[in-house]
Amino acid sequence: MDALMNNEYLILLVHGIAYLAEAFILFWIGRAAYNLFHPKVDVENELVHVDNLAFSVSYVGYCIGVLLAIGSAIIGPSQGLWVDLMDIGIFGLLAIFLLNLSGITNDKLVLSKFNLHKEIIEDQNLGTGVIESANYIGSGLIILGAITGHSMDISGGILSAIVFWAVGQLLMVVVAKVYNAMTPYDVHEHIAKKNVAVGIGFAGAMLAIANLIRFGLSGDLHSWTESFTEVGFEVVIGLIFLPIARVLSDKILLPGRKLTDEIVNQEHPNSGAALIEAFAYVGGSVLITWVI
Repeated sequence: MDALMNNEYLILLVHGIAYLAEAFILFWIGRAAYNLFHPKVDVENELVHVDNLAFSVSYVGYCIGVLLAIGSAIIGPSQGLWVDLMDIGIFGLLAIFLLNLSGITNDKLVLSKFNLHKEIIEDQNLGTGVIESANYIGSGLIILGAITGHSMDISGGILSAIVFWAVGQLLMVVVAKVYNAMTPYDVHEHIAKKNVAVGIGFAGAMLAIANLIRFGLSGDLHSWTESFTEVGFEVVIGLIFLPIARVLSDKILLPGRKLTDEIVNQEHPNSGAALIEAFAYVGGSVLITWVI
């Protein structure tokens, strides 16, 4: 009996080492993909020589997004070592590609009024870096939900993952527009003024919605209608919750203070107050996934 258990533990250990090795290879590929999709960015120069904090924050967000994307291919029941390694490789590469594609779509649609390369690399605009970081992490969460919720066969899984990713990205863009309309100030205008606090609040809203989309996409795909209905329900709940969370930030988390005044109407915008706002959004989205 003990020999059998020891043998099972050994097999699990070998499998774990194999999965971990493939994950490291995929992470290296994800790093190389970033360089491929951003040929004008010298990563080492920005991180080490220029000490560009805005880029560092954005790049760490990308790395977290890659981690979530790779995790989406690893999570789930085992189908045997070689089948698992094949699935992790296929869906891991797909996830990395979709994450980098997310960076392009978010640059063009979420912060469409900016040249993000100029804002982050040349101007070292930390507020822009925070938002781009959140976009990468949020996209990683959406990919996590899209791939863990795929159908069982490879071709069907790839199709469902791409479709769900595209829907998730579209919803992120819609929510970005709604958030800008909801706030009593123009997000783009204040980000252009290097207002980090506005970037933090906006990033919190993006992460909150991405987490709800992830939750809606998670689970086995039984039908397209059921999955889209679930995601739509989660996003509607999130859109209803965002303004409520902002009010709660004012009344409960920042009693006696007005959030807008702290973030945009001071000589030095209050990034701490913005962190409270971001926490209200993200914390609320986590609570929603726990109770629904």
